[in-house]
Amino acid sequence: MFKQILEVPTAIEQYINKPDIFNALLHMQGRAFRDVKGRKTIQVRLESGNGVAKSYFIKQHFGVGWCEIIKNLTAFKWPILGAMTEVKAIQKLNSLNIATTPLVAYGQRGHNPATLQSFVLTADLGDITSLEDLTMDWPANPPDAIFKRKLIIAVAKIAKKLHENGINHRDFYIGHFCLDNLSKPDIKLYIIDLHRVLIHAKPSINGNMKDIAALYFSSMDIGLTMRDLIRFRKHYSKMDKQFWQQVELRATKLYAKFHSQKFQQRLKKEKSAIH
Repeated sequence: MFKQILEVPTAIEQYINKPDIFNALLHMQGRAFRDVKGRKTIQVRLESGNGVAKSYFIKQHFGVGWCEIIKNLTAFKWPILGAMTEVKAIQKLNSLNIATTPLVAYGQRGHNPATLQSFVLTADLGDITSLEDLTMDWPANPPDAIFKRKLIIAVAKIAKKLHENGINHRDFYIGHFCLDNLSKPDIKLYIIDLHRVLIHAKPSINGNMKDIAALYFSSMDIGLTMRDLIRFRKHYSKMDKQFWQQVELRATKLYAKFHSQKFQQRLKKEKSAIH
């Protein structure tokens, strides 16, 4: 049995002005950023009480289906059933003062895990740049050394805080770190896309290793030096040699898989669902 949930600010509820506010947000139309089976992400503009329309993102979940649930369970993976995974992750990060997408509204209804409906509405972060985009031309145009050092330390500290508190992102790539451009010259980072987050009662060494391997893999082509990697390790955690060997091995395998023809074809297909 799943708890029926609906949390929507009064101002937004009044602006939408529909008898079924859950259904209105679940099926609201907007600029689509991702549209895949069972899940859609859109950008919308809504008024929140002061007469000024602001930008928001809605992740709409329509049910994953039994096939997806069984596929995950047989692979010993916990299936993501809807938006509440991200809602709880945002709330947890807020409690730890880790910057992420501001939670505005959310809802869940249904009893069958395969057809569970849910949504999460978050505020647009505004003028941000993902670290994937920021570092894309670093090999040809190296960044300021002081800026790079501060950025590496900032990423390491976020990873450390997440992992020390039992949180694994599970899509821990540099593209999910975003730099607040308005905070310059200071560095303020947001960690986004929390829909696969797992929160453990205590830190998971294996989960942490997988996260760091994903981060390392996604950074392999941006021109990091050995000194950069050592600096990250220093500010992340005093893990043993075996941990870092496992990170290196997994990251190398991820890199090889990513650049395989089969994966690139799959990626091309998935990107066609992103607008």
